[in-house]
Amino acid sequence: MNTNDDAIVLTRPNTEATPMNTPDRNTSEMTTPATPSTQVAGNMPPRDADELNRRIDAACGRIAPLWPLKHFVAVNPFFGLRDHGFQEASDTLARITGNGLYMSRTYYREQLASGRITRDDLRQAIDRCGSRLDVNTVERTLNLPAPRPKLGMAPVSEVLERVEGGLWSSFVTERISLHCAAYFDLGQAIVAMPWRNLPLYESWRKAAAIDLSPAMMGLTDFRAAVAKLPADPRDAIAMAIDRLGIPDAAVERYLHASLMSIGGWAAWARYLRWQAELAGRKDDAIVDLLAIRLMWDMLLFEAKQSPALVARWREMLAASMRPPSAKRRAAAEIDRILLSAMEIGFQRSVIAGLTSATMPTRPVRPAAQAAFCIDVRSEVFRRSLETVAPAVQTVGFAGFFGIFIEHVPLGAGKGRSHVPVIFNPGYCIQDRVKGGNADTLQAERRKKIGAYKAWKGFKLSAASCFSFVEATGLSYGLKLLTDSFGWTRPVPDPHSQGLAKEDVARIGPTLEAVPHASCGTHGADAGIPAEDRVDHAERILRAMAMTGNFARLVLLAGHGSSTVNNPHATGLDCGACAGQTGEASARVVAALMNDPDVRRGLTGRGIVIPEDTWFLAGLHDTTTDELRLFDTDDVPADLEDDLTWLKQWLAQAGDLARMERSALLGTEGLTDRGVAQDMLRRSRDWSEVRPEWALANNAAFIAAPRTRTAEMDLGGRAFLHDYVWQKDEGFKILELIMTAPMVVANWINMQYYGSVVDNRRFGSGNKVLHNVVGGAIGVLEGNGGDLRVGLSLQSLHDGKRWVHEPLRLSVFLEAPQEAIDDVIARHELVRQLVENGWLHLFRIGDDREVYRRLPGGSWERSDTALMAAA
Repeated sequence: MNTNDDAIVLTRPNTEATPMNTPDRNTSEMTTPATPSTQVAGNMPPRDADELNRRIDAACGRIAPLWPLKHFVAVNPFFGLRDHGFQEASDTLARITGNGLYMSRTYYREQLASGRITRDDLRQAIDRCGSRLDVNTVERTLNLPAPRPKLGMAPVSEVLERVEGGLWSSFVTERISLHCAAYFDLGQAIVAMPWRNLPLYESWRKAAAIDLSPAMMGLTDFRAAVAKLPADPRDAIAMAIDRLGIPDAAVERYLHASLMSIGGWAAWARYLRWQAELAGRKDDAIVDLLAIRLMWDMLLFEAKQSPALVARWREMLAASMRPPSAKRRAAAEIDRILLSAMEIGFQRSVIAGLTSATMPTRPVRPAAQAAFCIDVRSEVFRRSLETVAPAVQTVGFAGFFGIFIEHVPLGAGKGRSHVPVIFNPGYCIQDRVKGGNADTLQAERRKKIGAYKAWKGFKLSAASCFSFVEATGLSYGLKLLTDSFGWTRPVPDPHSQGLAKEDVARIGPTLEAVPHASCGTHGADAGIPAEDRVDHAERILRAMAMTGNFARLVLLAGHGSSTVNNPHATGLDCGACAGQTGEASARVVAALMNDPDVRRGLTGRGIVIPEDTWFLAGLHDTTTDELRLFDTDDVPADLEDDLTWLKQWLAQAGDLARMERSALLGTEGLTDRGVAQDMLRRSRDWSEVRPEWALANNAAFIAAPRTRTAEMDLGGRAFLHDYVWQKDEGFKILELIMTAPMVVANWINMQYYGSVVDNRRFGSGNKVLHNVVGGAIGVLEGNGGDLRVGLSLQSLHDGKRWVHEPLRLSVFLEAPQEAIDDVIARHELVRQLVENGWLHLFRIGDDREVYRRLPGGSWERSDTALMAAA
């Protein structure tokens, strides 16, 4: 490698306009002009710093954030491309990664052969896509391999592999990943990195200056070259762009591609920026990471520069900027038709059910009411409950039940947000202890948890690695046996750890402010002030369309899961609760609705809750389909019979739901008891890779009265949100549904979509190989490589077929057309999702017909055409 200053630095453009966040950064090393002989494109004109900064930030904005394992929520991996049309985004990704947004031809051939895609589906898809092809041509073309780009916008390491072989891409990724894991560590490392107080890029320069690994790969002058790099990351990026000869038109795409080459850590850095922006701050870790990636490209290029590498690099840059060829455009047309055909087949069945609904009338007063999260798993349980108890009315609502809280469990040092990740919590809720001293119990719990952590730390320490195993290994035999058979939990339940069994039932959240509360993580107030409670209660009830005809018992059922040895366990919990269970939210809202002062305030606002009505909180365990009730000892005595009946109905509904789910789990031949025992085993088995199917096969979002869907078996594929537009004054609830639950459902849907279509980049691979990195940041697949995002293969594939069908979300809203159009017009994010084809939008009219929204804002009647083809 040439270590001459001229081979590394260049004139800094527009110095005054370049942000200098660190006062002591040295700029004197940036005053020597670059030698033309070392540049790919020769002398290039100075770039405008402001324009380059805009492109850097734009590229960073293309990356979707990755939430940590402690609240692993679904994220649309294509969120940064939402301003692109679906096909345009597919073309962009194809140029960068070599893969677009469609499944392989093999997959679609299988769907056609199985009858999942019919010729009628293809015919309608051709019409919907505006194609001039016919069905025979599509079927014939399906048997031919689709053309694919030979090489996308690849980093230097990948191009170098094509030229001289080797494992340069994995080496570079490994070095960056190791540095990021140490820098961002959340407590897993026994010895912390010494430069964590510095910005990421600056800490990398410190570490790289003493890293001998590049020298072992033949980069003997790497450390000396690192010492001469610009101190400012944006200046470093500018240098790399010029040194590598990136054409002006390709800059943003190259920056985007560079981030995607380390997409996992880029997503984590994007999360840090997301969180900072929510708090009104700024975080530039993702810019630092981009600079690190580009420095590797530049230094590797200059160290390995050869005529073959330069020629291949130029060829790659030129090819990645060419528009899609005629063959690629023709293949994309086929891909669009095939995806649309699958979606039409699903939409037809939903529309048939919606238009044929008899809209049965409800009893004068329901035997009970049960509000569930809109999660697709709740659809199965709701249908089961209505089957065993037709007099029970179920309601679908977001699982955080509209209350914006941060919950601090008893003994915890800080709170956990229980609101969708696009919002900040407004209140900090503490736990109380019925009939006991919270401070005493809290101190005891902290002491027990602290002792457990100390013991665990000792077992993992270097001092005990041999002596501890030799001295006590046999004593763990019995527990290893019981853990292996799922009879016991390998680790304590975090929700009850450090608590006696009799104390667990006495602990629950309180609306009141608790002295010396450890609140303020998000600037939230402690407790919910009395003056705010009526407003929240009214807002929640109106959003749930529950303003009258209350049952004697109203159940608010959040949901959670039960698994062990599962790094992504929070991904099975409630996404609307930021990856936590819905227990705290349900209990807080139940307490709010049972508050006598709140009820008096609601009466003055036209919502009269009868004196014999009681709100009860519960938690639906989606792994075992058991529903646990909380605070039953507070239920009035005259409702004891009602409570007994409710418990019986819930138990029967759980049996029915488990039997339905057993078909996908391969246990449909077992008895009811056998299925229940198998699901309990799955919740405790540390070797179980598929405790439940979670939200696999989600495909629809329906906001309408429950009577519209009550007679439909949606197979656990639909998010069901109750909505009665006639009760929605000013369509504020509709606006909330379209800007929050609908967006979250799209995120979930696209996470599953991306994890199936391209699991290597947007999924997390084989769950068996997962290793937690950084304490709770995420997982690696194996012992190295990039941080993995998205879902594991075991969450999507049963070993024989894809259980999840990659379809875009079909949204059905029962509301006036003008109101829907108004929300779309006023919210850019919603408009991008609808207009750019990231979801399908349908409207259920007063005439019980279904209308599809077309690009540009017009609507067409869909049900007749779809039914005609059925």
